[in-house]
Amino acid sequence: MSAKAVSRILIYGTLIVAAGLFLAPLYVMLVTSLKDAGQIRAGNLMSLPTAINFESWKLAWSSACTGVDCRGLQPYFWNSVSMAVPAVLISTAWGAVNGYVLSMWKFKGSEVLFGFMLFGVFMPYQVVLLPMSQVLGFLGLSSSVSGLVLVHCLAGMSTTTLFFRNYYTAIPRELVNAARMDGAGFWRIFYRIVLPMSTPILMVTLIWQFTNIWNDFLFGVAFSGADSKPVTVGLNNMANTSSSVKSYNVDMAAAVIAGLPTMLVYVLAGQYFVKGLTAGAVKG
Repeated sequence: MSAKAVSRILIYGTLIVAAGLFLAPLYVMLVTSLKDAGQIRAGNLMSLPTAINFESWKLAWSSACTGVDCRGLQPYFWNSVSMAVPAVLISTAWGAVNGYVLSMWKFKGSEVLFGFMLFGVFMPYQVVLLPMSQVLGFLGLSSSVSGLVLVHCLAGMSTTTLFFRNYYTAIPRELVNAARMDGAGFWRIFYRIVLPMSTPILMVTLIWQFTNIWNDFLFGVAFSGADSKPVTVGLNNMANTSSSVKSYNVDMAAAVIAGLPTMLVYVLAGQYFVKGLTAGAVKG
């Protein structure tokens, strides 16, 4: 066997082992969610279910337990949908306009402004909890889904601006200058020239923002009320609810349900995410 073949076997073997270790928790969650309590006690974490049981999924979705604030994931899931969809769209559109202005419509102090905006990329979110709660209270948005949308739009503005600004700097300025000479204004240039060339970075930003917003726990637990908690907070409440008998199958089913939207996004649009990152790397 040649050295090249041995090297290829080692590479693929290492990748397979790494993928197996990475996917092992997901496998455990899936198989445990399909077992009943008896199968969980009799088997082990890696054993397949002897009989598939979807009862734990029904309980996790509709009514996993009884007690205070324990209603299953259904209301929390739809709270996350109501929060994530507008927050992703608004923060992406906001970042696109900001990046367009900071890359192609330079003004005095634009670089300084961009530098200050970059602080938001590296600033720990714990720093803004108190001032953000005061702002939400002043606006009358405390403990509401609308308040969470505003928080995520503000938190994601720095990152989305950075993505679009770096991408737009690679667009030839001659295109913009020619459009200006033809009489095109700010918004017409953006919609007719810049936006049609933004598909790769749009996909990257949409997927990035959706993943961060859907998986967020800190803002959800800090700024939500009893009727506006996102799915991550609902999952935490469900898993930590005191009970005489721990229902691991229900908890695992709830964890899979909470993670399904982000998994589906990457399965359906993951190739566009990779293409977008590659396009940005080549152009940058």
